Amino acid sequence: MAALAPPPFIHDLTFDDLESHLVQRGEPSFRARQVWSHLYGRLATNPAEMSGVPAALAHHLASFNFSPLHLSHEWRSPDGRTLKVLFDLHDGATVESVLMGTDRRRTVCISSQAGCGMGCVFCATGQMGLSRNLTSGEIVAQVLFLARHLAQHAERITNIVVMGMGEPMQNYAATLAAMDRLTDPAGFALGARRITISTVGLVPAIRRFADEHRQNNLAVSLHAATDELRSRLLPINRRYPLDSLFDACRYYVSTTHRRLTFEWALIAGVNDTPEQARALAERCRGLLCHVNLIPLNPTRGYNGQPTSRDAAEGFRATLEAHGVPCTVRVRRGIEIEAGCGQLASQRVAATNTTPGE
Repeated sequence: MAALAPPPFIHDLTFDDLESHLVQRGEPSFRARQVWSHLYGRLATNPAEMSGVPAALAHHLASFNFSPLHLSHEWRSPDGRTLKVLFDLHDGATVESVLMGTDRRRTVCISSQAGCGMGCVFCATGQMGLSRNLTSGEIVAQVLFLARHLAQHAERITNIVVMGMGEPMQNYAATLAAMDRLTDPAGFALGARRITISTVGLVPAIRRFADEHRQNNLAVSLHAATDELRSRLLPINRRYPLDSLFDACRYYVSTTHRRLTFEWALIAGVNDTPEQARALAERCRGLLCHVNLIPLNPTRGYNGQPTSRDAAEGFRATLEAHGVPCTVRVRRGIEIEAGCGQLASQRVAATNTTPGE
């Protein structure tokens, strides 16, 4: 006997989908706004939490799945500033998400795919390979889960980075639909400019993103300024080499008049050299951009080492001497493998870890 299809996930619906569905059932259109506000504004986890919704409608809404993510494990960093969670999905796929806290910010790093097919050699997710794209609702649900966690402490999410597992631009429609849901003023109401979407350099998607004049921030995972090195580190460079990538970046800036960010994982003796810094500065000449330098976070499948503090500062100084704004970022959450490039479905580690450890 064929397995029964799972019930539809309510967060996969757009507002128009929800309104059309309820009107077809004979509900007044304002019920859609009421339900939407409960889902995204009040973070309701089931119809019973939706005050003011008639019992018959609440009973009908119970036929939807309100929770496609099942918490499997969680890890907290020793300093208490980083929380990493592992979710099981309905089909056995898994994803990880991260909540990071500073004095002023509460940032969530979310995934757009289960695994990743880009194959970046130093990235734990890329070492996994791709299982599947996430739906827009599965992307949104990661944010809502961590928002509920913060709400218990009277705190709110201030920023979202789509830099977890997967290549967001390869799952473009679902990722941007999720961002639309999270920035809807009638729902979760996060400002679009508080969201950053990362890409490893899918040129057509960058151009599409520019043409849509979206207000979300764009970050490009660069990591090398010459084609030979970048192709070794990031296989996608063989399809979209640096000339075409920087053409797309310049198109994005000229079209949107918005600054973009380049992410650069500094690997000792590989891409932290003065030659790479000068090549990057030449690539960035005249481009409205900012470079984030992050000493490499260790992963089990790559033997490279993080650059030294002196080399990182030297790289920064070279860029700034050429007029390229640059910041050396503090690594966070690496003790629990929650840093950039470290997210993966850690079944082996999870078997020895209980939620809250």
